[in-house]
Amino acid sequence: MVTTRPMRVDARRNHDRLVAEAAAVFFERGIDVPLEEIARRADVGIGTLYRHFPTRDALIEAVYRREVEQLCEAADQLLVECPPGQALEEWLQRFVAYVATKRGMAMALKSVVGADSELFVETHQRIHAAVNGLVDAGVRAHAIRADVDPMDLLRAVSGICLATDRADWREHAARLVALLMDGMRYGV
Repeated sequence: MVTTRPMRVDARRNHDRLVAEAAAVFFERGIDVPLEEIARRADVGIGTLYRHFPTRDALIEAVYRREVEQLCEAADQLLVECPPGQALEEWLQRFVAYVATKRGMAMALKSVVGADSELFVETHQRIHAAVNGLVDAGVRAHAIRADVDPMDLLRAVSGICLATDRADWREHAARLVALLMDGMRYGV
């Protein structure tokens, strides 16, 4: 049986900083940015980057997992901070931004690990659980119609994400998500 030791505090800090800086750089310039730049921005040496992430794909996967984790954790946080209908709408806005900024990353990962990989199965399950919880809360609070199917909602919002090639895509997406929310409130 192989056991792994927990990371030292400084190693965890370097790991987290590398993932955060990689996410920012990937968003700004795409996933083909030199790894040296990510290491420099994280204020670590390239050797430290490679100790944590032996390949570019390993770093892309870590960023992808972190972004999914943050998106899914936001669902529970929003339900604590906001009424269910507002929580759902805010989360949908975050989902649109997440998909828009992660499209290149997901494509790179799919080419390496495959669309049916454990990584994608796990992350899709987490996203589905998050949206299911938000929709259930919205229905229980009578904030949205009872016949809203969470997977249909995700498919509709994924369609909105295709319109991110416009300069004003965020405003456009916000209007479309608001329109979806109005439709889900109709007849409540």
